[in-house]
Amino acid sequence: MSYQFITSAKLPTRHGEFDIHIFENDDGQEHVMLTVGLFAVDQNQDQISDVGQDDTPIERPLPLIRIHSECLTGDAFSSLKCDCGPQLNTAMQAIQETGCGAILYLRQEGRGIGLTNKIRAYALQDQGHDTLDANLMLGLPADARIYDMCGPMLAHVGVDAVRLITNNPDKVAYLTEHGIEVVERVPLLVGVNDMNAEYLATKRDRMGHLLDKDFNTALHLNK
Repeated sequence: MSYQFITSAKLPTRHGEFDIHIFENDDGQEHVMLTVGLFAVDQNQDQISDVGQDDTPIERPLPLIRIHSECLTGDAFSSLKCDCGPQLNTAMQAIQETGCGAILYLRQEGRGIGLTNKIRAYALQDQGHDTLDANLMLGLPADARIYDMCGPMLAHVGVDAVRLITNNPDKVAYLTEHGIEVVERVPLLVGVNDMNAEYLATKRDRMGHLLDKDFNTALHLNK
């Protein structure tokens, strides 16, 4: 599957202004990248450093990157069943404060199973099944996401080394295996509540997400 840059524009948000870039794959599926302090390679050949007033090169900070898969219920409707909305907003704010970074917003709803199947899985969760088993009971993968669009998106802005905001070791492994150095993994523990505690525990205990003792502390403080 190949990915092509389509267009970009300015996007003012409550966190600050981003550049929004649209990419499209061979099937016409669109993916989004929000950037701060990064420029397309064909628009700015000096991607590693800028030049100060005295022509002295100023090194660009190591970009802070969040790979975020679409979650309509969490990102748009503020669902308490997951931590997606708080993760997205916290990452956007952190990138603005850093002044150099990107959100790679991938259009793979419900860990890649689609919105309809995600709501079917929700119904099974309402019956007491965890998120992983609910997917499997529908004959679907526990996690169907792919990350092959991340390389072309980061290459578009000349990024080959990152500080990655994630609790998911699969994202670190994918970038590393495809030539993008993950210099630092930045944990992200936000949005913990009684409604999503089991969801997060399943991520940790059955899917290998790196949620440490701070998860239990956050849950306790939320009560």
